[in-house]
Amino acid sequence: MTTIYRVEATITAPINDTEVGDRVADAVENLFPNAELDRRRGEIVATTHSLERFSELLHRQEILDTARSEFFRRQSGPYFSFSLKKQAAFQGVVNFAVGNESELGDIDVEVRVDEPDVESYVDHVAPPTEDGRPITATDDVDAGDRR
Repeated sequence: MTTIYRVEATITAPINDTEVGDRVADAVENLFPNAELDRRRGEIVATTHSLERFSELLHRQEILDTARSEFFRRQSGPYFSFSLKKQAAFQGVVNFAVGNESELGDIDVEVRVDEPDVESYVDHVAPPTEDGRPITATDDVDAGDRR
């Protein structure tokens, strides 16, 4: 049975005076190609209902555990959020921004999960791992051990 996910991600990236707006837009689109971009004064705000490309990059870069940690660290109710480095995103690479914000500002992402729930959606985007390998839904995993 296929699970249908109802989510909305809001992506915000500042555009500094020293930056080219198109490059910031490219950084967002490299990680979230289905996002609808809205250029505002000094920032880009985008929305998407799919994190599939982002999930593919997490798998390819083998940073699922890091992603899960970041997602759950800033979870609140039906939301989770995280920040990404703009320069890495421009290269099509996921690099979570932790600690102090970068000079150029970070790409901030807030995801609202309407269905089914945050933990299930995080499992879809960045599944739990064992020995660095994603655990599939058919593997016997206690839901309490997923984080």
